[in-house]
Amino acid sequence: MRFIPLLPAALAVLLTTSCSQAQSEKSGKTKTENGTPKGGDRRKDKNAAAEVPGLRKVGSLKGVVPESSGLAPAPTAGNYFSFGDDGNRPILYEISGTGQGVRTLDVPADNIDWESLSRDGQGNYYIGDCGNNESSRRDLRILKFRPDAPAKVGTIAFSYPDQDEFPPKKKQRNFDCEASLWHNGQVWLFTKDRGRSSTSTVYSVPDQPGEYTAKKVASLAIPGEVTDAALRPDGRRLVLLGRGELFILDGSSWADILKATPRQVALTGAGQTEGAVFKDSNTLLISTEQGGLFEYTLP
Repeated sequence: MRFIPLLPAALAVLLTTSCSQAQSEKSGKTKTENGTPKGGDRRKDKNAAAEVPGLRKVGSLKGVVPESSGLAPAPTAGNYFSFGDDGNRPILYEISGTGQGVRTLDVPADNIDWESLSRDGQGNYYIGDCGNNESSRRDLRILKFRPDAPAKVGTIAFSYPDQDEFPPKKKQRNFDCEASLWHNGQVWLFTKDRGRSSTSTVYSVPDQPGEYTAKKVASLAIPGEVTDAALRPDGRRLVLLGRGELFILDGSSWADILKATPRQVALTGAGQTEGAVFKDSNTLLISTEQGGLFEYTLP
């Protein structure tokens, strides 16, 4: 590890192409929870706070984190870890809540297509190296890493139980995962389906290194492309981030959450939103691939 100062988851089934591409805008009549039409004009992120109630820009990651693709709490309270997706170095960047660089940690593993990051209650981090735009990868994995033991990385290798072609036909390429989180001894995976436009499939794998066939758990009614997931510390609210939008699922238990009807909220103008983490029970910190860093007060 080097420290470099920086400058500037048998439940009921219910009623997500590339990280570097902008989501296609749709001109349908569906409106989001705050009344803003889905899709429509994209405004520069500097104006987003004025357009979306509860959203405000708090900093910038430009020059600090290249193409931020996820967020998780750092060991130091008030700080966070982020990272760059495929094509970037295998580094976790520790930042402040306003995007200032604190330090970097080299992770001794390749960044094939890192897309998500979460932490358990014992200080282990789970890096989702499971970006799979064409549904062709046979080397999907979660990297288990501890900042205080940087020489060791555990590998949770997995495959999907319902995939038998690599790649499948275009309309069946539903095995890209850019969102994951740790909960109750499992790493939960939320797909960004390319062949379907209104679902995200939920799978789970154990949080211990090994080789697994993921368990298919549920299919969520998410009319968007899921780019990150965050679970409130009390375990009663799940937020799935999309591109310029988010989806809120509430419940008194994890099982109830995965049965909940998602509430959709537009973040029009924020940019290509890729990372989300709870700062507190009512506030999200959100990062974009373009380097924006926002706070959003949940309704």
